[in-house]
Amino acid sequence: MNFAPQCAELAEAKREHDWLKAAPSHILQQALRDLDGACRRHGTFKVRWRSKAHWSPSFRFPDAKQIQVERLSRKWGRVKLPKLGWVRFRWSRQLGGVVRSATVSRKGARWFVSFLVDDEQDAPAVHAMPDTAVGIDRGVRVAATTSAGDFHDRPFVTGGEKTRYLRLQQRLARQKKGSANRRKTIAAMNRITGRVTDRRADFCAYLANRITSRNALVVLEDLKTRTMSKSASGTIAEPGRRVAQKRGLNRAILDKGWHKLELALTSAARSTGTRVVKVNPAYTSQTCNRCRVVDANSRKSQAEFVCTACEHTAHADVNAALNILGAGQALSACGDLGTSRSAKQEPVSRATGRNLS
Repeated sequence: MNFAPQCAELAEAKREHDWLKAAPSHILQQALRDLDGACRRHGTFKVRWRSKAHWSPSFRFPDAKQIQVERLSRKWGRVKLPKLGWVRFRWSRQLGGVVRSATVSRKGARWFVSFLVDDEQDAPAVHAMPDTAVGIDRGVRVAATTSAGDFHDRPFVTGGEKTRYLRLQQRLARQKKGSANRRKTIAAMNRITGRVTDRRADFCAYLANRITSRNALVVLEDLKTRTMSKSASGTIAEPGRRVAQKRGLNRAILDKGWHKLELALTSAARSTGTRVVKVNPAYTSQTCNRCRVVDANSRKSQAEFVCTACEHTAHADVNAALNILGAGQALSACGDLGTSRSAKQEPVSRATGRNLS
């Protein structure tokens, strides 16, 4: 079943159940539209219900004619939504265009409203500085290292928050499921994780804005974050190995927000004309940027790289970022670097990104 017959069944269900009538029709229809899109992308049998314990509720109002937004003061505004009436909200930024839709979501104990607006501006076809490029190496010690030698990182959780969260986890383990005290403990844990998530999102958005505004080409490693952060516990028949070490690596990967940074770069690139290219991450940390020799022994430590062939010395993350940049420049110049590459295309050096002819 797709979107159309489900909407017909929704109309029949609303005549039988009063609780469906309480919600605006557009919200229910948008939920069915999202379900239809998920089934088309992932397949019907792979779509599962969302867990109420790991999902924050949200609903979308798609009809701009039924949405009215007014500015009350410098800090406050109000919006009129179908069946909800006028709702006050904290005015955090200018709308900058005509409102097309509104989405209401909850995060922790707070509710948020976000507006999709049409600013009547087209994305630039060419970047303001078309000859600039940067490679980014994402790591567990430093969140992002650029090929220019810049290190971008910040702590997302404080020592006090770690201690507080550990105590709350211990308290949660002793409480009865479904009790009021357990809900209070979970709410306190969510407040801590919410602050950490906000700091990580702010860091990624700020860094993405700076990088895309200064570079026409941004090259990243094509990292499969979900696969890399899978548990190594295995099964009862085949237990995993070095589970504790893998658990620590998984936490470090998720804490640095690799995927969130990639999403932030892709989003910010649309307003600057920046191209975001992803390259194969194989051997980028073991290859010398000078002589192109691949040797695992060249990586002396997490931060030290000394080439065993030419004795070139550099910071390991900067060397990897330069390799990523070279691979991205070659990919953007030649397109497919496999056997299907056009014979008329001039060869390009992976190290410098310049034509070899």
